[in-house]
Amino acid sequence: MEANGSQEPLPRRNLSTDVDHESLQPQPSGARNKGGWITFPFLAVAMLGLGVARGGATSNFVVYLVKKYNVPRVDAAQISSIALGCLSLAPVGGAIVADAFFGCYPVVAVSMVFSVLALVMFTLTASLHGLRPAACQPGAGPCEPTSTGQMVALYAAVFMMCVSAGGARFNQATLGASQFDAAADRDVVLFNWYFVFFYASSVVGSTAIVYVQDNVSWALGYAISGAGSFAGLAALLAGTPYYRRPGARGSPFTGLARVAVAAAKKWKVNVATSEELRFYHGRRSSTGDKDGDVSGATSLAAPSDSFR
Repeated sequence: MEANGSQEPLPRRNLSTDVDHESLQPQPSGARNKGGWITFPFLAVAMLGLGVARGGATSNFVVYLVKKYNVPRVDAAQISSIALGCLSLAPVGGAIVADAFFGCYPVVAVSMVFSVLALVMFTLTASLHGLRPAACQPGAGPCEPTSTGQMVALYAAVFMMCVSAGGARFNQATLGASQFDAAADRDVVLFNWYFVFFYASSVVGSTAIVYVQDNVSWALGYAISGAGSFAGLAALLAGTPYYRRPGARGSPFTGLARVAVAAAKKWKVNVATSEELRFYHGRRSSTGDKDGDVSGATSLAAPSDSFR
């Protein structure tokens, strides 16, 4: 309160930080009764199953190529690097497909099916002698080379694993986030648990399953990974009645492409000088006098040189 009796205007509250606007959006009548923490156990098992499957299939892949497919070590390292690179890049394509065309849930469900099929194929390559060359015998001459059909079967398993990782790895987190209205549950609790499950399952696949593969049986190690993947798929499908399943929202790359096209069309447009300004952004800051008269309230501020 000033001496002349006029009151200073109260600062406006920033509602964007005080209110979770997404929770205020109207929800469809069917979606109001779905979602929430009841979906968390199903999604947690699905995350764990996918991580165990991926870790068990890829962590020991170089050794599998050298010992079971008689691939030279350098070539095995190159094949493994390409496979891991595809596994890392595939989630980008999976996210685009889910956002632009189908939504998260169907993409995740189909990807989990591909994960089960991939581990079934890996198990078959380790179990059936016709799907891999004969083992090398020390002092018995050169090893039997791998046939084209045997490599096709192995690459098919790798391809299905890449499809699985692309569709489910990050879309699982997005599907889980869509089940919650509160920002704290969605942005803090859920994503923390997502990364806990992701790395914990990767550690299990890279240690326990690798130990089984090296010391017990390759077929058993892949079968355990397949069982984990199947359990994750079963849990995901079991929670279907409780999920919110938002539809596709369009690809963000469409907007980026429109901006690029518009910029390319207008790159020769001359910017008006300061005397010819015909475009404005925002309002000038105004101050009121003691009579309450606000000067410059309707004047618009011209953008700065950096804005232009």
